[in-house]
Amino acid sequence: MAYKIRENCCNLCGLCDIECLNQAITEGKISFMIDPDKCTECVGNYQSPKCAEVCNLDCPVPDPDHVESHEQLLEKWHRLNPGKIPIVT
Repeated sequence: MAYKIRENCCNLCGLCDIECLNQAITEGKISFMIDPDKCTECVGNYQSPKCAEVCNLDCPVPDPDHVESHEQLLEKWHRLNPGKIPIVT
């Protein structure tokens, strides 16, 4: 399941953007946004979603509109990182 940014994001800190190795997080006009086609919940990079861990406002949350299994997330990671070996599977 991809993550999404809740409306209470103040778009000031940028901590989530820095942590996202898939470059799924971008800065919008009002808040940060997560591209569900690039979000792997950090599968392949970390043990857990880093954006949610670093956010002081708990803005990144699972997106129920983009439910994916661990295997699907890992497959997506491979598409985004061709030729690379995942750090964490």
